[in-house]
Amino acid sequence: MLASLGHVLRLGRAGFILAREGVFSGVDAAEMPGVARLGLFLAGLVARRDGGMTRLAPAIARLGPSYVKLGQTLATRPDVVGVEVARQLEALQDRMAPFPRDIAVAVIEKAFARPISELFGEFGEPVAAASVAQVHRATIVEDGVSRPVAVKVLRPGIERRFRRDLGDMFFAARIAEKLSPEAERLNAIGVVDTLARSVKIEMDFRLEAAAASEFAENTEGDDDFLVPRVDWDHCAREVMTLEWIDGIALSDVEALRRSGVDPARLGRTLIQSFLRHAVRDGFFHADMHPGNLFLTNAGRLAAVDFGIMGRLGTKERRFLAEILYGFITRDYRRVAEVHFEAGYVPAHYRVEDFAQAIRAVGEPIHSRRADEISMAKVLTLLFEITALFDMRTRIELVMLQKTMVVVEGVARSLDPRIDMWSTAEPVVRTWMENNLGPRGKIADAGQGLAALAQLAGQTPEMLARAARIAEKLETLTERGLVLAPHTVAALGAAQAAGQRFWRYVIVFILLLIVFLIRR
Repeated sequence: MLASLGHVLRLGRAGFILAREGVFSGVDAAEMPGVARLGLFLAGLVARRDGGMTRLAPAIARLGPSYVKLGQTLATRPDVVGVEVARQLEALQDRMAPFPRDIAVAVIEKAFARPISELFGEFGEPVAAASVAQVHRATIVEDGVSRPVAVKVLRPGIERRFRRDLGDMFFAARIAEKLSPEAERLNAIGVVDTLARSVKIEMDFRLEAAAASEFAENTEGDDDFLVPRVDWDHCAREVMTLEWIDGIALSDVEALRRSGVDPARLGRTLIQSFLRHAVRDGFFHADMHPGNLFLTNAGRLAAVDFGIMGRLGTKERRFLAEILYGFITRDYRRVAEVHFEAGYVPAHYRVEDFAQAIRAVGEPIHSRRADEISMAKVLTLLFEITALFDMRTRIELVMLQKTMVVVEGVARSLDPRIDMWSTAEPVVRTWMENNLGPRGKIADAGQGLAALAQLAGQTPEMLARAARIAEKLETLTERGLVLAPHTVAALGAAQAAGQRFWRYVIVFILLLIVFLIRR
């Protein structure tokens, strides 16, 4: 219970900071429960006069690195927070003041139990700093040859802070799902779990290095896309070393223009590369903002920072490919059927009704010029439709969809007239021919036979397990489930204590809010 009280106090502080900045001022309280309406009323009392939704990103930045990461995760979930809030959250920049080089050196020497001079020929000052880590340019000397590398070093003390704040967020998500069916449909706990898994990978650089290595293997045959090589000899839990990428960041539009690159071609390369990674490989970079993308001196597109990656199974890849192809060919019936076949829409709805709703999304696309089609608008309509049909949110698909919006934005900054659909069509069509055509059917049949063979091998063990379960159920039916008197008494006491605890917590929070208002 003390842990719960700690969660409540820290979340109360976070709520007060957000309320003070006026970020709740535009929330409609009409359909909210009484307690939430009371909270909005109190938030209005403490809000600054010049506050509002535009203060959301600065307010979250004040709460610290954990909340910045949460904000960036929610920016990928417009279905949860709404399009306007997601747009404001996109302004969050995960940038912090760098910590001193000497501290970074100490972290590296402790990780490898060797002096820095034995690991690197040169080790420079930080060139970029974020909430979890910072990056230094260094060199490694082998056989008298020096090569440049990027060394990522974990920020000291950051793990404890994230662990505490993530505990608060899980607590809030559990309460939200208990109180709101909509929060349960939108999978609030899943949002925090996605953040927790992402942070876990980001704070163990061996995992991020593994992601970079897998990504590099998948794209090895792609002439127009580059992933930096991992230097495993200089990687540890707190340290990751990658090949240094020389090039122009896609965020530097002026430098790209001066380089003489064809911006339309680069935009098409970006879109098609992303779709190949998602549809062909099922493993994609989920943070493809312009600062993480470079045009190399050799004219290839390169990606860095592999802390946030997305993964799609065969089922999700087939779903994605058929959805995209259905929109391209205006086959809305097939788009609807794919949703039902994947089990994403409850079976009590009719395919025809869902196809009609999908048509409302697709037809506006085909009535506009290519440069007027916005993937963000398409996604907004899709989120509204999934809510109407009680479609439970699929975290991996929403992450993919949001990344597509980011990629679209970067591509349009290079070529405002780019045709998203004609650019995507060759990649999607090729995958469908290989996986849903005759070759795909043969591969599916082979996988089915392998699964049957595996099941046949497990049949004796499964039958024995079923017999044991049946025997236990029979025993339970005969004797019943009996709780000892002291167990019943302990359960009653625990329930009463829990009810008293939450009454005290609610009273304490109200008194705290009144105190803050009067200050």
